[in-house]
Amino acid sequence: MSDSSPVSVSAAPIGHVAHVADAVAPETPPVPPHLQWLKIESLDLEAQGVAHRADGKVVFVEDALPGEEVRVNISRKKNNWEQGTMTDLRCESSQRVKPKCTYFGLCGGCKMQHFHAAAQVAVKQRVLEDNLWHLGKVKPDMLLRPIEGPAWGYRYRARLSVRYVAKKSTVLVGFHERKSRYVADMQTCEILPPHMSRLLMPLRALIMGMDQRESLPQIEVAVGTKVTVLVLRHLNALSPADAQRLRDFATEHSAHDGGRHTISWWLQPKGPDTVHPLDESLPSLDYTLPEFGITMPFKPTDFTQVNHAINQVLVGRALRLLDVQPDERVIDWFCGLGNFTLPLATQAREVLGIEGSETLVARSRENAKVNGVDANTSFVARNLFEITPQELASYGHADKWLIDPPREGAFALAKAMADLHQDPTLVPDWVPPKRIVYVSCSPSTLARDAGLLVHQAGYRCVSGGAVNMFPHTAHVESMAVFERD
Repeated sequence: MSDSSPVSVSAAPIGHVAHVADAVAPETPPVPPHLQWLKIESLDLEAQGVAHRADGKVVFVEDALPGEEVRVNISRKKNNWEQGTMTDLRCESSQRVKPKCTYFGLCGGCKMQHFHAAAQVAVKQRVLEDNLWHLGKVKPDMLLRPIEGPAWGYRYRARLSVRYVAKKSTVLVGFHERKSRYVADMQTCEILPPHMSRLLMPLRALIMGMDQRESLPQIEVAVGTKVTVLVLRHLNALSPADAQRLRDFATEHSAHDGGRHTISWWLQPKGPDTVHPLDESLPSLDYTLPEFGITMPFKPTDFTQVNHAINQVLVGRALRLLDVQPDERVIDWFCGLGNFTLPLATQAREVLGIEGSETLVARSRENAKVNGVDANTSFVARNLFEITPQELASYGHADKWLIDPPREGAFALAKAMADLHQDPTLVPDWVPPKRIVYVSCSPSTLARDAGLLVHQAGYRCVSGGAVNMFPHTAHVESMAVFERD
């Protein structure tokens, strides 16, 4: 056979290894990352889809939903993870819906409008469960049904950015764009109350016509029962003409709303402590808790829940879970304006509210008088992020506790409880509460504190559940109930 004769691989006997050049096909080139299809497994705490590449690397994908397969344009790349935006979608989730807002995806105010509202709540419940278990090694005996409410027009507190754009000779009023310092060019907002959404364009025209339009960076919105306060941040003093423009705007748009909401301007020349009304004669802000006959006056810069409908349900459930009896004493930690303290006072023999701010404590006392529950309430100003077991015990025995901390949680409080349980000689005659209801705006800090209460302070987590205070955002509120084991 000549050297030029063809070689038949199929004819080679068993056990014979043919020449590599004759037997192996060329390798298939790897698929470029931007053409790879990734399966979305879950959502993270920022409502991003989470996927893994074949090598195990995590990829976070904006606006992708669990179960979907996507291609991704990567915008950030680290050693262990990547982040990007979806370019192609297949196997669309049955929970994907059309966003109600025209500006979804541009505006940073919402992250989950493309996800069915019920599915949003289910994800938040799972986030709570995962945090409790993975961070605190705590599993509630029973899961509470999530608290849900209106999905639109719910945001009674908001901070709107204002920007004069000289190149376009226009003013923008709204939330920031996603991951940007720029203000979104939005004309309406579906999560603001309808009367506030209708004010966005008139506010743009108002600011455009003001002398100080280049030095007005922010309008903070606070909506009460009958009054809507707009707090205008101004870097320079307002001219008399600008002040009159604000008054004229308030008069015109109070009338446009049929008189249901009076528009009231407040001014903020410097820090939050400089906030003051433009005119003193207008009625004050308040919200109500009808189940308990409570009306809560507040100032526009006070902390109040953004979602009044959910707050009413939240307070009602918290008090039912606490199951306060007429002969019991209750402590409300991080009491704020008395959102829980005053309703508790309608049921308990005595309620002590403890709060870090002297100003809020004074306001709580005023609110207790307004509602006729000052006889069995008292308030103390105390830094609750630094508290020793002895200081904790100095507030006396209480049958029940309610804890409603900010995002930082109540670590010092839980740690003091744990120390008292581990070493009873610290305060020999101290008796811990038999039940605690913990209302949280951060599932991670709740999980951390729950771990202390359960594993070191002698409590059992009997129930827990999510609270959808901020629909269409990734923010998770929750509550948990603890009893002495």
